[in-house]
Amino acid sequence: MTAGAHETTLGLDHRKLGMWTFLGSEFLFFGGFIAAYLLYLDATAGGPGVDIYDIPFTTISSFVLLMSSLTMVLAHHAHTQGDMRRMRMWILATAGQGAIFLGGQVFEFNVFYREGLNFTESPFASAFYVLTGFHGVHVFIGILMLLSLYALTMTGKVKPGQPLKTEMIGLYWHFVDIIWVLIFGVVYLIPELTVLD
Repeated sequence: MTAGAHETTLGLDHRKLGMWTFLGSEFLFFGGFIAAYLLYLDATAGGPGVDIYDIPFTTISSFVLLMSSLTMVLAHHAHTQGDMRRMRMWILATAGQGAIFLGGQVFEFNVFYREGLNFTESPFASAFYVLTGFHGVHVFIGILMLLSLYALTMTGKVKPGQPLKTEMIGLYWHFVDIIWVLIFGVVYLIPELTVLD
């Protein structure tokens, strides 16, 4: 425990415990959205379905997002070592990879819209856009958190011996990546496997 930390009776900093509690509730939200998507998977109302997905493009986009977890770990490690220059570099790399992922998602949504997969087209379309869009909002919030952390280190409000903020933002970022692995598997890969059967 660092100096000035606020321990709970569990021996954890109460801010870290709060973040874990928040992430647990977010897992439940995404679980509900994934369940709704699976429920409406075949309810296309005659419109486009899973055959519209571009698996190679989404795989590349997903790889970029997953690599951002590595740069987040490197940022946290650099912070614990007191190397703020390197920490800021990795924070910007993480935010940049998140922005590339979001750009890919916006591009994909535009393609789907032109192909006739509109939000109100069918229950399937609505469930798809709510699930993936809600995740995209989380990525965007994560990017804002990363850029805020960068600014705080530049102004000296986050110092070398204070890695807790970096750790908590890292927890959030890893959560966003883990959720995307679940979404990618359920939305893109499982339907593809059933089509191959």
